[in-house]
Amino acid sequence: MKKYIIYFGILVVGLLLGWLLFGGSSKEEIDHNHDKVAETNQMWTCSMHPQIMQPEPGDCPICGMDLIPAESGSNGLLADQFKLTENAMALANIQTTVVGKGNIDGNTIKLSGKIAENEEENAVQVSYFSGRIEQLNVSFTGEEVRKGQLLATIYSPELYAAQQELIIASSLKESQPALYKAVRNKLKLWKLSESQINQIEETQKVKENFPVYATVSGTVTEKLIEQGDYIKQGQPLLKIANLNTVWANFDVYENQIDVFKKGQEVLVTTNAYTNKEFKGKVDFIGPILNTKTRTVTLRVVLNNKNDVFKPGMFVTANIERVSSSNDGVLTIPASAVLWTGERSVVYLKTNPDQTVFEMREVVLGNQIGNKYEVLEGLFVGNEIVTNGTFTVDAAAQLQGKKSMMNKDGGKVMTGHEGHLGMDNNASKKESDHTNMNERLTVSEKFQEQLKVVYNDYINLKDALVKEDSKNTSANATSLVNNLGKVDMKLLSDNNAHTHWMSLVKEIKSSATAISKTSDIKEQRDHFKHLSLNLINAVQLFGVKEKVYVEFCPMGDNNKGAYWLSKEEKVINPYFGEAMLTCGEVKQVIE
Repeated sequence: MKKYIIYFGILVVGLLLGWLLFGGSSKEEIDHNHDKVAETNQMWTCSMHPQIMQPEPGDCPICGMDLIPAESGSNGLLADQFKLTENAMALANIQTTVVGKGNIDGNTIKLSGKIAENEEENAVQVSYFSGRIEQLNVSFTGEEVRKGQLLATIYSPELYAAQQELIIASSLKESQPALYKAVRNKLKLWKLSESQINQIEETQKVKENFPVYATVSGTVTEKLIEQGDYIKQGQPLLKIANLNTVWANFDVYENQIDVFKKGQEVLVTTNAYTNKEFKGKVDFIGPILNTKTRTVTLRVVLNNKNDVFKPGMFVTANIERVSSSNDGVLTIPASAVLWTGERSVVYLKTNPDQTVFEMREVVLGNQIGNKYEVLEGLFVGNEIVTNGTFTVDAAAQLQGKKSMMNKDGGKVMTGHEGHLGMDNNASKKESDHTNMNERLTVSEKFQEQLKVVYNDYINLKDALVKEDSKNTSANATSLVNNLGKVDMKLLSDNNAHTHWMSLVKEIKSSATAISKTSDIKEQRDHFKHLSLNLINAVQLFGVKEKVYVEFCPMGDNNKGAYWLSKEEKVINPYFGEAMLTCGEVKQVIE
């Protein structure tokens, strides 16, 4: 019995030792198995392209960067969202506003338009008989003519023969009165006066050249013939406009048609006379909607006896709104809007407690004071960026999110059509860089070299203001030369180097195109692209001084265009004297 007790004791001790030796390791093995399962469920993403999600680590298929665990890389953000640091928010003075609906301050709508000739007062001077112009008394377009003034003398074989018929018919008027009367009426149809016909009949002499007199008074807006030309009966000779009154044509969006009515008083201003207002009344609201712009034409007739308004001149109208069923209007500050030429975009703060943003396309209506009506894209209660919009846009570009010039995201856009690529070596060190929402850190020497390029740009811009195509081309050449002198070796940071490489290509391309043409219109078109890229460069690297980003909504055929300036005062390079002060400051880069 004692022997069995000893055996049982040994068994118990063995079980106890087994549990102590192997029980913990089983638990540890279970824990390890759990970790392995967790690892298996881990998703991997790209810090530059959060839309990429893969079940295992590797390289980003877009930029080649090493993928990172999705949990640490995404921070719970959607693919189109991005986050700014508190430091970046403070440095750029980024401010937001909550969108609300209500009555507009001042109840005044601001419209942009253009002066046109009053078509009701236009006339076309024609020839009532065929022939050759022997003498033309109108020398140039813009010349003033008076009713009854001699415009030209014409030699007409037909008229010559008709005069001979009159002389013969006059001798037979008693025997053949019907023939005589028919010949006189024929000459009257050719606009010969009774006195002219009687003179031919009395003198019995045929006139070789006949005068053409002005039938109206006005300004010659188009010369359709030259001296020595052969003309046909009924052919237009001159277009004459009476500019004592002119039309101002404005575009009104379809949802705002009901706030305007015929006879409404309008105050019109023009850049040619900045301190004057001209009164007029709504004379016509177009019955046909332009399907492309979704607008109708609102016309105002203006008194122009003092020759203030010139056809083609840009004007602005301030009109008091009449009561309508749509008095509660959704509006946003003008400073919140960025224009790309085809789209209007704002940046939405998606969470009131976090600095998370997302680009949102909007459809705008009329400008009302310093605000725009919002037709589509936003709702009451949305919080949007109203100051520092360009900085937020630059952050979106750097992170490959949807941005002003990149509606689809997934690429970093640095120009009108530029694509920022990143090689594998640079991308693998991305995590070592400072937060990409902030300005890239570069040496002061690099900023000084970039400032030389920026100064060339300012000189180029000033030449465009003066419509001096020769100096515009010269300054563009200087910009290209100084751009080549910027030492990229000063950019020790691979991220900064990559961004600069992409930007310098676009800047050089636009500036070179400007230098190779003397056509001011072409120069301004390339200047638009040059400006977009240089705005990005100054935003990212800085030039050690305050820079103003300015915008004109009428630039680029009313699509809108940006430029940089050293001063807050707006001096428009896209129109020169025609619209020297058109535009506004959209951003200040410190």
